[in-house]
Amino acid sequence: MKRTGMISAAWLMLAVAALAQMEMPKPGPEHKKLDMLAGSWTLEGDVKPNPMGPGGKMSEIEKCEWMDGNFFLVCHVDFKTASSGSGSGLSVIGYSNADKAYTYREFNSWGESDDSKGSLDGDTWTWTSDEKMGGNTVKGRFMMKFTSPTSYIFTYETSPDGTKWTPLVDGKATKEK
Repeated sequence: MKRTGMISAAWLMLAVAALAQMEMPKPGPEHKKLDMLAGSWTLEGDVKPNPMGPGGKMSEIEKCEWMDGNFFLVCHVDFKTASSGSGSGLSVIGYSNADKAYTYREFNSWGESDDSKGSLDGDTWTWTSDEKMGGNTVKGRFMMKFTSPTSYIFTYETSPDGTKWTPLVDGKATKEK
C-alpha cells in the first residue's frame, strides 16, 4: 500500500514538473484585434416596427473587459427598449482557431441566448447567427462599422434565408474616454 502511494506521488511530482516547464499559450494577432471592442460603450438606436413589436428607441450601456489571459472579452450590458422594456446581459467574445472565426456568446435577463460567428473586414465587424423569432428560425446579421477608434455605427438585420435582409435596428455607439 505504501509502495503504491509512493509511486503515485512520484508520478504526480513528474507531472507537475512537466507542466511547470510548458509555456503558457499566448493570444494571437486575431485576439489583439478584439481590443478595439474593449471599454465602456453607450449605444443609441432605433428599432424598426417588426412582427415582434412596434419598434421605438433603444439604448445600451456596455462594458467589455479582457478576461485574464487576454483570449476573451467579457461584456456586461444594461439595455432599454421603448417597446419591450429593459434588461441586462452578459456576453463573451473571442476567436476560434479551429473555426478561423470570431465568436460571440450572449445570455440575457429575458432568458434569451445567442451564439454568433464574426469576421473583421477593414473597419467593419460582421456577426451572423441563426435565431428563433416567432417560432421560426431566421438568419441574423449584426454589422458594426467603426467611424473612429471611439465610435461606430451599427445595423441589425434578419433574413429568412440569408439572401434578402430586413433592417430591424440601426444606431450609433460611442466609447467613453
